[in-house]
Amino acid sequence: MSSRSTFAFFKPFGVLCQFSPKPGKTTLGQYLDVPKDVYPVGRLDEDSEGLLILTNDKRLNTALLRPSSQIVKTYLALVEGIPEERVLKRLREGVLIKIKNRGPYLTAPCEAEIVAPPEWLPQRVPPPVLRRQKRYCWLQLRLTEGKNRQVRRMTAALGHPTLRLVRTAIGALELKGMAPGQWQALSDSQIRLLFCRP
Repeated sequence: MSSRSTFAFFKPFGVLCQFSPKPGKTTLGQYLDVPKDVYPVGRLDEDSEGLLILTNDKRLNTALLRPSSQIVKTYLALVEGIPEERVLKRLREGVLIKIKNRGPYLTAPCEAEIVAPPEWLPQRVPPPVLRRQKRYCWLQLRLTEGKNRQVRRMTAALGHPTLRLVRTAIGALELKGMAPGQWQALSDSQIRLLFCRP
């Protein structure tokens, strides 16, 4: 049995959060060389990018996924249009979205603000398709829940579709400084950051 191991991975666009091969798809196994009992904690959609934690520590996995832990996840979303303050207020207070097989769902309160384009963030490959006649901006959102495609559903419900989505932090552990496809083992002090407020 392998010892406890925990890793951070900058998941690129177009990568499935699974190790088992899937024809015509790119998976984690094509990037990571980790013990066979290491698995992702939660998921990022194929078309989303950013910080993914992987571990074989069952207690850590449970603690990170337990709703009562209120782990804060920070996202950068490139959205179509410039949201007005009333739209940001609705994001902060909760948005009614539709979840597959569950029906309408009111999201929990979150933090949402317009931010400057993140100069540190590498370009996506391939880049999102932007139309000349449209305006775009970056939103930073901090959530303590993670329903399926939640950020995309929230912004779309308010008329601002998300064109690029990057998870930039979990707790106080930040993605900044890593490159797409890069992974690293986490120290105990880095693991503790996952449970800290950003």
